[in-house]
Amino acid sequence: MAREASASAQADMKEFDAVVVGAGFAGMYMLHRLRGLGLTARVFEAGDGVGGTWYWNRYPGARCDVESLEYQYGFSDEIQRGWTWTERYAAQPEILRYQNYVADRLDLRRDIQFETRVTAATYDERAGLWTVETDRGDRVTARFCVMATGCLSAARVPDFPGLGDYEGEWYHTGDWPHAGVDFTGKRVGVVGTGSSGIQSIPLIAEQASHLTVFQRTANFTLPAGNRPLAREEIEKSKETLLDDRAHARTTPGGIICFEYNETLAADMTPEERYRELDKRWHQGGFAFLGAFGDLMASPEANDVAADYARAEMRKVIRNPAVVDILLPDDHPVGVKRLCLDTHYLETFNEPHVDIVDVRAAPIERITPKGIVSGGKEYEVDCIVFATGFDAMTGALNSIDITGRNGTKLREKWAAGPRTYLGLGSAGFPNLFFITGPGSPSVLSNMIVSIEQHVDWISDCIRKLTAGNIRSIEARPDAEDQWVEHVNELASATLYPQANSWYMGANIPGKPRVFMPYTGGVGVYGEKLAEVAAADYEGFTLGS
Repeated sequence: MAREASASAQADMKEFDAVVVGAGFAGMYMLHRLRGLGLTARVFEAGDGVGGTWYWNRYPGARCDVESLEYQYGFSDEIQRGWTWTERYAAQPEILRYQNYVADRLDLRRDIQFETRVTAATYDERAGLWTVETDRGDRVTARFCVMATGCLSAARVPDFPGLGDYEGEWYHTGDWPHAGVDFTGKRVGVVGTGSSGIQSIPLIAEQASHLTVFQRTANFTLPAGNRPLAREEIEKSKETLLDDRAHARTTPGGIICFEYNETLAADMTPEERYRELDKRWHQGGFAFLGAFGDLMASPEANDVAADYARAEMRKVIRNPAVVDILLPDDHPVGVKRLCLDTHYLETFNEPHVDIVDVRAAPIERITPKGIVSGGKEYEVDCIVFATGFDAMTGALNSIDITGRNGTKLREKWAAGPRTYLGLGSAGFPNLFFITGPGSPSVLSNMIVSIEQHVDWISDCIRKLTAGNIRSIEARPDAEDQWVEHVNELASATLYPQANSWYMGANIPGKPRVFMPYTGGVGVYGEKLAEVAAADYEGFTLGS
């Protein structure tokens, strides 16, 4: 009977050339490229629509921090000409509409299975195939398995004691109700002041009768300078996007809307430094971090920029009781994700908005009526957890991924993620990560990095298929060297000086390892090209 059941299960198992996990920007483009290779593919997506990050993050004020004219696909002139952005920094609803527009134009949905979460992926060495299982009982096989799970997709809800007893409503910014939330007349507590908190707090404050913000770490934030796009700049972008994208791939951050100043701060006069910082501050966006060539490497140069930023932030905070709480003083500027805001700091000038410094008065528990911090209970009708994500590795570790010899990916990565180029991990043949740990990923324009990775993976799969090569797998020695190289580059910067989600510091018990590659998109792209040109140096090709 057991043998018959096994045979029946095998008969029901579907076979594909490739399985892709996730239908955000990465999974959508990966599917398009696989189709172009003439391969069969199935995408599994937990949501009921495309979008990934922009499907789940529907909190008030959710907006991209990369300019919309650069935060779009650059692989198709036809697609980009058929879409017109309305704002300098696109809001979540517009980005999601764009993703659905692309899905329609490319007819992607017929190969995507929605409302399906992948639970396991197991490599069969003898067959050279991955078996992928889902929470809906699917079991499919594929030669290639591509993880397009996203760097910021595993929402982190703090495990405060008593949360299950809370009588009000609570929400996480990374899993927001699609129908929205009305805070009118309610007492609201927001926990967290990272990007999602800084974006949502001003809008929540407009509705709430009283808002209490619980802040662990003050963050550097600067005005986004968002505005409607002018017709002239839209038309110019449509004419130059493909060339702009090629240029973006040569830059450190995959962004071309500002120049990277290579001059060291010490080689500039105080007046020159101030003018450069002032120009970039008022330009908005990440241009500020490009003011000096050594801003992210030299403590002295960074101090100049941080002092300028704090002075500008101080100008808009009229409430003397909160100014010292809101100004960051424990980390260099830029080593945590630089936040862009619209009237965030001004919100704390309102009489119905309070802030609690939970570093001085830690949150102890959740009660049926509210939050206890520093021994004081704050009664609130709703709680918003703007506490971020288990970044880079959380979504991958939530899947039971098993490679050669029964090796579990989450066990291999227990002391920190180990990859070669952020693309693959030794012991896991034909398993690819898009913008995985060890690649520029979250330190770059994600669309540029996604396209860079998908193009490399697609070319690799094409060559393997054409050459009848069974598998590709990172070599352990190449992986070790790359991990060491990533760590060396990070240690030469100021990034490790902060307890950031780049380091996994927002997750209790997670190893403190700086996960992204700091060498920049351009340098990283050169390395990818070198590896491919050298017959995939650093990888083992199986016949």
